[in-house]
Amino acid sequence: MAVRDLLLEIGCEEIPARFMPEALRQLKEKTEKLLAEHYLDLEDVFVFATPRRLVVLVKKLAEKQPDREAKIKGPSREAAFDSEGKPTKAALGFAAKIGVRVEELTLEKAGRKEYLAAVQKISGEKTSEILLKLLPGLIKSLTFPKNMFWEESRVRFPRPIRWLLCLYGNEIVPFQYAGLTAGCETKGHRFQASVSGPIAVRDPAHYFDSLEKAGVVLDQEKRRQLIREKIQAAAAGHGLQACIDPALLEEVVYLVEAPEAMLCSFPESYLQLPREVLVTTMQSHQRYFPLENLEGRLCPLFITVSNNGAAPLDNVRSGNEKVLRARLADAEFFYREDLKTPLEDKVEKLKTIVFQEELGTVYEKTLRLVRLSEFLAELLGADEAEKEIALRAAYLCKADLATNMVGEFPELQGVMGKEYALQSAEEKETAAAVFEHYLPRFAGDRLPQTKPGAIVALADRADHLAGCFAVGLRPTGSQDPYALRRSCLGLLQILLEHNFPLSFRRLMEKALDLYRERESLRDLPLAETAAELCTFAWQRLRILFQERGVDYDLTDAVLSSSLDEVASLWKRVKFLQENRNSERLSMAAAAYNRVANLARRAQTGVNVQEELFREEAERKLFSRFQGAVAELEAALAGEDLEEALAVLAELKSPLDAFFDEVLVMAEEEALRLNRLSLLQEIKGAYLGFADFSKIIFSAS
Repeated sequence: MAVRDLLLEIGCEEIPARFMPEALRQLKEKTEKLLAEHYLDLEDVFVFATPRRLVVLVKKLAEKQPDREAKIKGPSREAAFDSEGKPTKAALGFAAKIGVRVEELTLEKAGRKEYLAAVQKISGEKTSEILLKLLPGLIKSLTFPKNMFWEESRVRFPRPIRWLLCLYGNEIVPFQYAGLTAGCETKGHRFQASVSGPIAVRDPAHYFDSLEKAGVVLDQEKRRQLIREKIQAAAAGHGLQACIDPALLEEVVYLVEAPEAMLCSFPESYLQLPREVLVTTMQSHQRYFPLENLEGRLCPLFITVSNNGAAPLDNVRSGNEKVLRARLADAEFFYREDLKTPLEDKVEKLKTIVFQEELGTVYEKTLRLVRLSEFLAELLGADEAEKEIALRAAYLCKADLATNMVGEFPELQGVMGKEYALQSAEEKETAAAVFEHYLPRFAGDRLPQTKPGAIVALADRADHLAGCFAVGLRPTGSQDPYALRRSCLGLLQILLEHNFPLSFRRLMEKALDLYRERESLRDLPLAETAAELCTFAWQRLRILFQERGVDYDLTDAVLSSSLDEVASLWKRVKFLQENRNSERLSMAAAAYNRVANLARRAQTGVNVQEELFREEAERKLFSRFQGAVAELEAALAGEDLEEALAVLAELKSPLDAFFDEVLVMAEEEALRLNRLSLLQEIKGAYLGFADFSKIIFSAS
């Protein structure tokens, strides 16, 4: 079958760089899906983006759909034939609609009924005709964090669409969208193109050649490599090395169409500012790449990546240097002003900063963090020195929110807290914990390494989760304005990293209990809210365990147990994964499933009475179970999971004898309830380890 390349370019005003990676992912996936749904064969799909354009190239797209057959379902047999077996109007109408004779229809079973069916032959359409209908829908299906509209049809896109190019081979596909008709013209670099107006394109291959000549590096990966090489070359020319942050590089890739790296400088006196202040000012606020010497010390130089190589270099350089000097002058002023008073004095100012309207001020939160940190320090066995550091760090950890520097550079909270703590003659360990309590700040970030830092970090996240759940601020769908999912995940990661023997529910109940001291939350249902928080956390933990390579069924089994110590849950689920195919696990699961099937009929409040046992098998089971409970408790207390599983597996033999020789559902009520209560107690012992019914065993 004949094939041609398809090229679609959506030309627009500069799209925000942060939208681009996701837009490219969508464009590729949706193009592939849309063409597959319409039976159009292709070789591959490639997507490209610059600030002014989104481009998709489909290699070797078939010129025509293949002819195909489709099975059409008609009326049921009862509706299609009368009592004499003659076709009804329904059958005749269905045959006429499909274009076949009634005799050509067949009967096929679907569920419990039979239906008329016909095979319809469908001739393939030309691809050029299909594209006219598909491509407007493809563009419309792209979603972005923010959109705008600019013309009568009120089409939405992140920036106004100014031109559309669509070529199927050398044939224009003139579909209409956003008040435009797709043609064969593109535009080059805004500043460097040799031709200022539209550029006519003959076919996809000519398009790529034309853009290159017009000063556009279309391939984002080629631009990424080009930017990196030019930055490194500029730095190496002065015997320096560039600090290339991957996130910043990703952003700059989508800010330029023809990158040019330029070396700039700032006054050396600003190097007296903390490194983080300088780096944040350059990277986050100005999209500059800092330079450092081979010893890793910052230098008064930076690199900016320009999109206008045709502009006078001295003008571009001086403009960037002027902007950075102004930013650094502000930072220096804020830093000097903040140092005029010690960090401790700023805690009082937190009374003027609202944490959340229904939850009070940051100062109130600080007092809760101190109490929660004290609770955790005692629970986690911190020594006196660690406890003292944790309580001091908890009191100071939010103080930098009241500083000028963090007011101007919010991303430096914690960083400046540590810096100001050191400048205020606080202990180094306290300053470290002030910074660490914010960790992890994002996916893949480091975790607190010191015990005091981990304690304050746990307290902060527990307070945040408890407070938001207390006033009904739960995440919904993709909306999580208070970053509760991230906060919960961070808390769980810290518990795992430090192997803390801490009950998650107990921590949540303590945090919630502190909130009940507020007048508006005195009637907060503590147990119910804590249970909701556990459910919320276990959803995150389920994903966390699966990301660590644990099968979903084993994760579900362990998370359904009565255990709620995160570190112990991980050890248990890891143990099950390692023993997934062991005979002991299958024996324990088989025993549990037999028990659980009947135990659900037990009545609450009925205790096992040994004197009601009539059969030898139930007496033996009860006796063995009593010994097993003590053995199981000792094994779990010592985290000897091998022994615990062995105890549960060995119960299978007396349980099998019990089910073979004892009629559990006896007619005499007292006997029946007593036997069910025994099974209920045994079920509870198994659930203390895992819900074995959730484990899936292979057929072999």
